[in-house]
Amino acid sequence: MAENTGGIPRHVAIIMDGNGRWAKRRLLPRGAGHRAGMNRMIGLAEHIFDCGVAYCTLFALSTENLSRPQEELEGLFSLFRSYFPANTQRLKSKGIALRVIGDRALLPEDIVALIAEGERATAEGKRGTLVLAIGYGGRQDILAAVNEAVRRGKEVSMAEFEGMLSTGDLPAPDLLIRTGKELRISNFLLWQAAYSELYFTDVLFPDFSDVEFDRALAAYAKRERRFGKL
Repeated sequence: MAENTGGIPRHVAIIMDGNGRWAKRRLLPRGAGHRAGMNRMIGLAEHIFDCGVAYCTLFALSTENLSRPQEELEGLFSLFRSYFPANTQRLKSKGIALRVIGDRALLPEDIVALIAEGERATAEGKRGTLVLAIGYGGRQDILAAVNEAVRRGKEVSMAEFEGMLSTGDLPAPDLLIRTGKELRISNFLLWQAAYSELYFTDVLFPDFSDVEFDRALAAYAKRERRFGKL
């Protein structure tokens, strides 16, 4: 029998796409789009937790994004440098724990230190968990788990394998949203999203308002989740 989800998803994941195109349409540099996207990300995350979602994972920077021009990357890193100090206490005051997944070896050392401090300062948050995927790739995540299984030298169960992923202590996303018109998930949570409900919108991320998010929730509430069963 199909399961009608109803209510609010426990875990929402979002591919935040369209910052560069948002800036281009306004004849602005790409950095202005990333800044607008960062501002929207902060406000949207608060709304998501206000809706009753327990976990929110945002795709902030993929491993593939790291091949972009150095000038653009430096602009993104500058945004991260301002984001973490400015918002760690904000998250802490709202009871939100911060988690970051991805290969930190790919990031500047000072960014890694800011991430670690943000996670430490908000670790006691019980209201919800905000997961930022930075320097993250789904294939790379799976490969790392495979290598860990090999190191253990024995066959592992599905549950054991899932525990080796960077999201091992998190539930699978119920709803995966992609903004910006593209109809793909672009190496994001490939294992974890096996049975996620997918929602695509043409809205570019800086324009993805709280109302647009609520539309995604309304669409999710109408879905029937079968998980391969009748």
